[in-house]
Amino acid sequence: MDFDFLNSKTAATMDEIRVRVAHALARHPLCRNVRFDIVSVPRTRRGGNWTVTLQSVEPRAVWEASEIVADIQDAYDLAAAARFR
Repeated sequence: MDFDFLNSKTAATMDEIRVRVAHALARHPLCRNVRFDIVSVPRTRRGGNWTVTLQSVEPRAVWEASEIVADIQDAYDLAAAARFR
């Protein structure tokens, strides 16, 4: 059985990723006031081509916010057209 689909990421635009991160952070009580920005970066060894800069994070929310962002980064890849904005 071929399990390559487990390692594949869904292509998304910068705006789609921004919305997904915002909604995920808003669902966690400690992360509701976290401010962030999505940044396109060169592809990494792990395959990612975008990252999140977390700003204005309450100290006790850093771990949770980082975990939420990591889960989203594992699931989404920045669509090719969105990288050149």
